[in-house]
Amino acid sequence: MANTPHGGELKDLHARDSHKHDALLAESETLPSIVLTDRQLCDLELIMNGGFSPLEGFLTEKDYKSVVSNLRLSSGILFSMPITLDVSEEDISTLSLSPDSRVTLRDPRNDLPLAILTIDDIYEPDKHFEAVNVFGSDDKAHPGVKYLFENAKQYYLGGNVDAISEPIHYDYRAHRFSPSELRAYFKKLNWTRVVAFQTRNPMHRAHRELTVRAARQRQANVLIHPVVGLTKPGDIDHYTRVRVYQALMPKYPNGMAALSLLPLAMRMGGPREAVWHAIIRKNFGATHFIIGRDHAGPGKNSKGEDFYGPYDAQHLVNQYKNELHIEVVPFQMVTYIPDSDEYLPIDEVPSGTRTLNISGTELRRRLRTGGHIPEWFSYPEVVKVLRETHPPRSKQGFTLFLTGFYNSGKKAIGKALQVKLNEQGGRSVSLLLGETVRHELSSELGFSRKDRDQNIARIGFVSAELTKAGAAVIAAPIAPFAEARAHARTQVEQYGSFYLIHVATPLEYCIETDRKGIYKRAQSGEIKGFTGVDDPYEEPTDADLVCDISKQSVSEVCHQIVLLLEKDGCIGER
Repeated sequence: MANTPHGGELKDLHARDSHKHDALLAESETLPSIVLTDRQLCDLELIMNGGFSPLEGFLTEKDYKSVVSNLRLSSGILFSMPITLDVSEEDISTLSLSPDSRVTLRDPRNDLPLAILTIDDIYEPDKHFEAVNVFGSDDKAHPGVKYLFENAKQYYLGGNVDAISEPIHYDYRAHRFSPSELRAYFKKLNWTRVVAFQTRNPMHRAHRELTVRAARQRQANVLIHPVVGLTKPGDIDHYTRVRVYQALMPKYPNGMAALSLLPLAMRMGGPREAVWHAIIRKNFGATHFIIGRDHAGPGKNSKGEDFYGPYDAQHLVNQYKNELHIEVVPFQMVTYIPDSDEYLPIDEVPSGTRTLNISGTELRRRLRTGGHIPEWFSYPEVVKVLRETHPPRSKQGFTLFLTGFYNSGKKAIGKALQVKLNEQGGRSVSLLLGETVRHELSSELGFSRKDRDQNIARIGFVSAELTKAGAAVIAAPIAPFAEARAHARTQVEQYGSFYLIHVATPLEYCIETDRKGIYKRAQSGEIKGFTGVDDPYEEPTDADLVCDISKQSVSEVCHQIVLLLEKDGCIGER
């Protein structure tokens, strides 16, 4: 039978509150509303379906302080991660929030009411104390710490919730199981021993071998239970990962494994997070849980040191094994033995045996360059999915962002580049000239610092969307401020390469060759806030290429840019 829920009872609030659904729904429309953040949405879903049992709501101050200080609720039950609902002082005032009042919690995607919170208390946390105790550091290089200080609001609301509706998911619904549903599934299949595998990354042959070995050694079945809520910034998106898991499932012996998605917002809290993950898997019915090396670790701190030791998570979970009542399966890294064509745990490999492995960095390089990924490392079906989402650079979009004074030559270079890239073919080419964007996208904006930044943000957004679609983008605004240019780079680099081209033609030359007389009008005061005359231009210190039309022809500059693209593999063989 499935494992006993943490605390002895599965807190399925949907089942508990179903008899008063209509009354709660009607009441929700009469109450003030909080629109949840993405993290709060994940937390509420797992509170309501019992994934966070024994919780029935967000932590009160008493429970919060106990969890942060002692890894326990005030009742004494083990619980390692503070589950809190953060609000601002403005929220409290505007919504008239106070102890004993009720407030509707709404889905940020569709504004539907999900639950009603009865507020027990409103309290201001000591975020430094929380960071140091929960994450072991207040270093903002840790994503959990960064979120706490930069995203979480000033106050927390504590109290239990009444469940109205489950959040609606439109993706992979066949693989989304609540704890009650998964327990029923195990019972139907007569699965009495279940090894759960936590992952936020794609899976390859080594992961399949690891999970199969764990199941065989313990005469159990395998639950692949990946996180599809919030993970570490920069992780592969969950759509790609789930397609990978779907491709991998047929590789397990028939009837051995099942796939279920977990809508969890990870904190990357290392040892504490491992205890939390074990509690969650116990609530979903698993009897065993695989904990790997540096489980839920965020990487290195601002000094270049690992936040957690490689086996800290295993040690902390083992410390509480008598309370968790879920058997920990230590992750044994497996490696490929080419001479016998098999995977073995690294501690079982005889000394001197030849082994092969491909690191995550090397895998990303091969995906980026289109390099060969051998079948001993990953299944062709998995590689196909990864290549579809992460094509080599020659098939990815990119943005060339030209910045410089008015009449510096950006427009001429941009038009010439558009012709050169169209001549090569293979992808669409979009040209976003400064005056065109001003006319079509930003006609209501002026030339204040705020409006200029907003204009560049719009160019960055459009460039990012086109880059994501595989296009070549040539953007040529003045873009006088470094912060706005950096923001545009960040927007684009989520999806492809960004090249900052500083067209560093001297201002004197730009004025001298200005046939339209724009500079003359600005110098006479007819045009106000003109870059280079009465408004500043911050010269880039991070340009990928610097050129000067007073010394180079447009053709020479275009050739330099094409060579830069060819060097990086963005153009050339496709």
